[in-house]
Amino acid sequence: MANPSTGPWPRAELESAFRDYQDEVERIAGSGDWARFADLFTEDATYREHAYGDFTGRAEIRDWIVRTMTAFPGSAMPHFPIDWYVVDEERGRIVCEVWNDLPDPGDGERHGASNITILTYAGDGLWSREEDVYNPATFLRATKRWYRVARQHDRTTPEADAWMAAFGG
Repeated sequence: MANPSTGPWPRAELESAFRDYQDEVERIAGSGDWARFADLFTEDATYREHAYGDFTGRAEIRDWIVRTMTAFPGSAMPHFPIDWYVVDEERGRIVCEVWNDLPDPGDGERHGASNITILTYAGDGLWSREEDVYNPATFLRATKRWYRVARQHDRTTPEADAWMAAFGG
């Protein structure tokens, strides 16, 4: 129900939908069933990913997310905690910083990189748009750093070794 003083959805609904989104992403990451991620969006949703391009509709989003998150380094990321978020009631959006965790390579430090995500709400618990904004070079450096530490602690995987051979320089 529209609230003319704020925007198309009340803040409580936006925050509840965002909590549900976070909870489902955590379940998906834990199960590895990334195909379910597309079900968080409307049938005609758009997803803008600055390194990979734009995807329209659940089928394109599903194909891209499965391909990306079932290959290293995506496949190694166990969690995607939100460091902070802002509710934009006027536009029906959530803007947040997502930390893309890599597993502990043996030094006990946090490894990974963050991105800014802009989610546009469509109602009924679904999102009509997601945009991820980040510097791909930052992710590349973070993954290479993780690999170097993992190698020192004998915690690399064949998939990580193959990725490093291809992208490690």
